[in-house]
Amino acid sequence: MRKVNTLRFGEIEVEDEDVVHFPQGIPAFEDEHEFRIIPYPPGEDTPYAFLQSLTSPELAFLMADPFRFFVDYSFEIDDDSLEKLGSPKQEDLGIYVILTLPEGKVEEMTANLMAPVVINAANMQAKQVVLERSRYTTKHRLFPADGGE
Repeated sequence: MRKVNTLRFGEIEVEDEDVVHFPQGIPAFEDEHEFRIIPYPPGEDTPYAFLQSLTSPELAFLMADPFRFFVDYSFEIDDDSLEKLGSPKQEDLGIYVILTLPEGKVEEMTANLMAPVVINAANMQAKQVVLERSRYTTKHRLFPADGGE
């Protein structure tokens, strides 16, 4: 176990088996390789979580379970990405999407459905997969202004 300082959560304890490894980093954050998923709010059944960097205290991405907001969300992961994840079984895959909260306005929050974060829970290897030829964008509203999407 190690202790890690974070800007949002203060000092946290991280077990080695809870460390999520991004061997190639995350696009635009290629030097960030180790993260911890922290459900938000902690201790609740919630679709939200923070992906907290273990090396940069200020770096934490707000994520969500996309299937709780977009029931028809589906995509195929390319063979190269699956290999980099350790060729996981379907039941070992965790899927998240990174959220953007424009100017703190929850009602305008968007999800990046074009580049899901895929985690192999069996070995804790992860990758943000950029979907090729996708019908999705980087800014799907979580709470559509018109009441539907």
